[in-house]
Amino acid sequence: MTTSLIGKGKAFGLLSKPETIEPVVIHAAVGPITAIHQPSMTGESKGTVLFVPGFTGSKEDFYDLFPLLGEYGWDVWAISQRGQGDSVAPEGRAEYTREKTAGDVVEIAQIIAQAQGVDRVHLLGHSFGGTVAQAALIEKPIIFDSLTLMCSGPHGWPGRKADLRARLLDHPGVDLWRLDNPDRASIPDEDLNVNDRFLRIRSERTSHDQLIGAIDQLANTHDTTFEVKATGVPVLVFHGENDNWAWPQEWQRRMAELLDSRYEIIPNAFHCPNGENPKPTAALLNDFWTSVTKDKSND
Repeated sequence: MTTSLIGKGKAFGLLSKPETIEPVVIHAAVGPITAIHQPSMTGESKGTVLFVPGFTGSKEDFYDLFPLLGEYGWDVWAISQRGQGDSVAPEGRAEYTREKTAGDVVEIAQIIAQAQGVDRVHLLGHSFGGTVAQAALIEKPIIFDSLTLMCSGPHGWPGRKADLRARLLDHPGVDLWRLDNPDRASIPDEDLNVNDRFLRIRSERTSHDQLIGAIDQLANTHDTTFEVKATGVPVLVFHGENDNWAWPQEWQRRMAELLDSRYEIIPNAFHCPNGENPKPTAALLNDFWTSVTKDKSND
C-alpha cells in the first residue's frame, strides 16, 4: 500500500462543506471509496480516527462534528461505504455482506494508517456502521486503537425493516427518498431546501443492492459482543438521550456492561448526536480517545 491510494476528491451535493474538510478518494480493492478528511488544527495530531456512517448515510453526516475534532487535535476521516452516495456501487446483493463491508473498513484503515505514518487508528461506527465496525474490529483488531459505537446495538432481530425491504424490491427504479416522500417526488430541485436536495441526490446515487444488503445485516441475530470483548480493544458506547430509532437504549447499556466499556448519553440529541448536538459529542470523543492514549502510554 502507498499514499498514492488516496487522491483528491470533490464535494458531493450542495451541503455547505466546512473549509477545513478535504474531500478525498480512497482507491480500495472494490473501487473508489469517497471520503472526507479533517486534519488536526493544533499542529500535531493526537491520533487518527476512521468514521463509518449508518444506513442511508454517507460521509457528509459528519460535517458539523469534524472541525470540532480537528480543533481538539485529531486527524479524522469518514467514508461513504460501498454503494452509498458517490462511492463505488458494485452490482448484486452478494456484494454487500458483512464480510465485504467489514473488509472494506479494514483495508481503508490500513491505507489511512500508512498514509498518516501510524500503526493503528481509532474506529467509530454510527448505527448500521457500528455493526460493520464491530465486524472489522473482530477481523483485524491489531490495527485499531479503540472502537466507538454511536447509537448502535449488539445484534439485529428477524424481520427487521422487512416492509422497507419489500418496498425496495417492488420499486427497483425508484430511490428511497422518493418512496418515502411521494408527494414531493417530482418537485424541481429549486423548490426544495438545501437539505432535502442533498437527501434526494444521495438517495438517487445510493444502490438498492446496498440498502437491501444493509437491511439483511441489520436483521442478523448474531451477537458479536463477546467477540468484540475478546479483542481487548477499548470500547465506548453512547447514544442521544432521546434515541429510540434503531436499537433500544437498554440493549446498548447492557452491551456496554458486558464489554466492561464506557457508556455515555448525549443530552438534547436523538439518533445523530454528531449533527444534533456536536459540541458535547466532540468533547466526549476527545476525552475517550485521550484516555485510551494515556492508558497505552502507561502500559
